[in-house]
Amino acid sequence: MSDSTLTSGLNWAAQRGMGALAEKMGIEFTEFSIERSVATMPVEGNTQPVGLLHGGAYVVLGESLGSMAANLAAGEGRLAVGVDINATHTRSATSGVVTGVCTPVHLGRSIAVHEIVVSDDQGRRCSTIRITNMIKDRPRDA
Repeated sequence: MSDSTLTSGLNWAAQRGMGALAEKMGIEFTEFSIERSVATMPVEGNTQPVGLLHGGAYVVLGESLGSMAANLAAGEGRLAVGVDINATHTRSATSGVVTGVCTPVHLGRSIAVHEIVVSDDQGRRCSTIRITNMIKDRPRDA
């Protein structure tokens, strides 16, 4: 991926915004394109009572990546909205930062499916998330 492609994708994401929840959770995009998007999220502040990264936090990271990537792929005048998401958690992060890597499984005219792999600081897979977004024409007033 060229530097200009990376910069234009990150600029698009910054202009659109990630939404209040993703911002509160400290999610930051580091790479953003139709082919691959990457974001990080701190474990601290996103844990369950016993100190493990909350399973729902993994899902928020996955949905933030997958929905944003689907909207970029949808193109001008179109809108992607989530219709299904699932996650399998295989390891618990307890400190540091987790990184989500989002890649498309299917990019069609009406459906986009993405897989997001979330890993800890040591590169160990913690969660695998799949999100399906429906793509439709953007309402005129949106």
